[in-house]
Amino acid sequence: MNVEYENLSAQLEERMKSDKANGAKSPYAFPDDGAVRRIDNPHDFGTVWRPAFVRDIDKIMNCPYYNRYADKTQVFSFYKNDDITRRGLHVQLVSRIARTIGGALGLNLDLIEAIALGHDIGHTPFGHAGEAFLDELLYENTGRHFSHNIHSVRVLDGIYPYNISLQTLSGIASHDGELELAEYSPKPINGFEEFDGLIESCYLDKGAVKRLVPSTLEGCVVRISDIIAYLGKDRQDAERAKLVRESDFGESKIGNYNAVMINNLIVNIIENSYGKDYLMLDKEHFAALQKAKKDNYDLVYTSDVARKDITETVKPMMRLVYNRLLDGLVKNDGNSFIFPHHIEYVKASRYKRRTPYEDEEKNQIVADYIASMTDDYFTDLFYRLFPDSNIKINYRGYFD
Repeated sequence: MNVEYENLSAQLEERMKSDKANGAKSPYAFPDDGAVRRIDNPHDFGTVWRPAFVRDIDKIMNCPYYNRYADKTQVFSFYKNDDITRRGLHVQLVSRIARTIGGALGLNLDLIEAIALGHDIGHTPFGHAGEAFLDELLYENTGRHFSHNIHSVRVLDGIYPYNISLQTLSGIASHDGELELAEYSPKPINGFEEFDGLIESCYLDKGAVKRLVPSTLEGCVVRISDIIAYLGKDRQDAERAKLVRESDFGESKIGNYNAVMINNLIVNIIENSYGKDYLMLDKEHFAALQKAKKDNYDLVYTSDVARKDITETVKPMMRLVYNRLLDGLVKNDGNSFIFPHHIEYVKASRYKRRTPYEDEEKNQIVADYIASMTDDYFTDLFYRLFPDSNIKINYRGYFD
């Protein structure tokens, strides 16, 4: 089935044009002056030329770990091929899609951009497989869980105490693109005390992160945009990896090709959400979204190419690295890489901390370090620590 690009209804287009011409504002856009921060620091107050959430954006983009988006796996590891999406591009796509939706709905685009650019900054190397391996190790040693959503908050609120707004941090924590919903409604949050309790619950209960709800409609936009950004793009990458063909996915109301899927989902969200305090897809498009996501799992994410190689190599590698770094930290071995390449690296930032970083729980520091690494960083460190290891990664290049 050749699915066409959908368009907004003529009625809604006219309404939107009229609202724009008359200067109508959405009552559901989060106001800049509503930003809440941990510390009431005048330096972080919004100004006429640099509003509150623009400051969040600037902090996030200047975080040392923002650079590392560029070499972290999105879905496919072990590809030396720049045509395969890395996490840095995914974050940009989420931001662009979310701002398109948010702009049409009249929401706060600066808040949307801040959430989108920061949502994966705590992600591990090697994608969701790497996240699962690190979660297993941290839980074995501490009884606490690792989630990239929650770790993104830790990066921006703990490792680097940037005094990011509660609204941005809430959107980042609750961005989980693995859980699709037909309707997204925000749930206001009362302050940092409540937020900190929610974050702590996610360390103790693996399922708690899936129960988090964005506190703003802008956060809801980023959450649905995360799914839209990867749904067709991951298929595109799978085709480039010669794993699937477009025809393998069958017919779909939203189409099978990335550009068509993005367009049709965005159009349907705007059509069903304009002027409302929630986001919604109609039943037909939501069912198509669910099926498309299931097809991705069946044909892409659980394939041997995407999972088997990484489980047989990275999982044992990560265990060896984790234990070696933890041993060096426990023994206070200044020759361990974790001191000059992580602890001193973090402490070099000029931000005041509630607790000296080196005094934090040692397993958490190790998890922080591993999560911060790019795929290549981790691999280089492994072979530096274990030069005689018989674990070998087989990369696929452009001509394989």
